[in-house]
Amino acid sequence: MSNPNIQVCPVCGVKIENGDKVIFSVGQPGTRARLYARVCNYVQKPECINQDESAIGVITTNDYYRPI
Repeated sequence: MSNPNIQVCPVCGVKIENGDKVIFSVGQPGTRARLYARVCNYVQKPECINQDESAIGVITTNDYYRPI
């Protein structure tokens, strides 16, 4: 049975629950802003489900990967 509150991106396979909680394959859940900063910004495919700027919100420096 599918959950109508979960979207799965056909590009990267990430799950977005209830419109804003992003479930990454590894690590803690995040936001659409974090997903955009780490993945969508670089992939730039029309099939990506995380391209709506109003849904993404404000991207902060903490959303990007931190250098080791």
